Amino acid sequence: MPLPLIYHEDYSPEFPADHRFPMDKFRLLRDHLVDSGLTRDTDLLRPDLCPPEILALAHDPAYIERYMGGELSREDQRRLGLPWSEALARRTVRAVGGSLLAAEQALEHGLACHLAGGTHHAHYDHPAGFCIFNDLAVISHYLLESGRVNRVLIFDCDVHQGDGTARILHNTPEAVTVSLHCEKNFPARKAESDWDIPLPMGMGDADYLKVVDDALNYLLPLYQPDLVLYDAGVDVHKDDALGYLKLTDEGVAARDESVMRHCLGRDIPVVGVIGGGYSKDRKALARRHGILHHSAQRVWQSSGCH
Repeated sequence: MPLPLIYHEDYSPEFPADHRFPMDKFRLLRDHLVDSGLTRDTDLLRPDLCPPEILALAHDPAYIERYMGGELSREDQRRLGLPWSEALARRTVRAVGGSLLAAEQALEHGLACHLAGGTHHAHYDHPAGFCIFNDLAVISHYLLESGRVNRVLIFDCDVHQGDGTARILHNTPEAVTVSLHCEKNFPARKAESDWDIPLPMGMGDADYLKVVDDALNYLLPLYQPDLVLYDAGVDVHKDDALGYLKLTDEGVAARDESVMRHCLGRDIPVVGVIGGGYSKDRKALARRHGILHHSAQRVWQSSGCH
């Protein structure tokens, strides 16, 4: 069977073309993966909307209602940085459903990747940093509370700290939060993850990959999770508009393969979400995000998953 990849046409709704957030990158990523021969559109798995009762496992029901009704306060709108629309609200809930489907596919087949996800700045009762609902926290609570897993480990390699995830899951010891992030970057006020690994500005491939290997060699045997949620943000790339690290395409690919091989080598299912990535060259950005899926395909073909 093909590598499970999750996508939906809702992911790139109409959006201001000059906005800082590259909303069209999800559609362009799908196009890139199809055009490059990695997948066919008919093979992509389409998720359902995430039910509100599952969203509410990680979010205040009153906040969910406010956002879905377009009734955020001015302060919350400022924190979020995205204009509200019904299409964006639907996209947001659909994308959480996509991450949930990806996690279920990973538990069944060992490996799966989403063409979206990684909204790690969303908090229990408010949005932040282009993130509305926190798919990583929702998945963690859902799988733990449904008994599908006993422990989940979130390995967040986005260049920005996963502050929302850390705060939502702070009192959930069965969900281990790990954040590798540039120490001098958004958010200014950091949360406390279970494991924070701050990285100096300008770090390149070799030093970064050693940190990843060392972290996984220590943390995976220590916690022995039933699932790893991997946030494969490409804002660590040297050409990213909002990141301050210096990884190359080859470095990002090596990181992604390393994470997946570490997990699968210990018989731990892993799901990849794309996380952050910012560039005015949207097609180049889509190709950069696609490094995750191409890396996953190589691992899939050689690992005996399925």
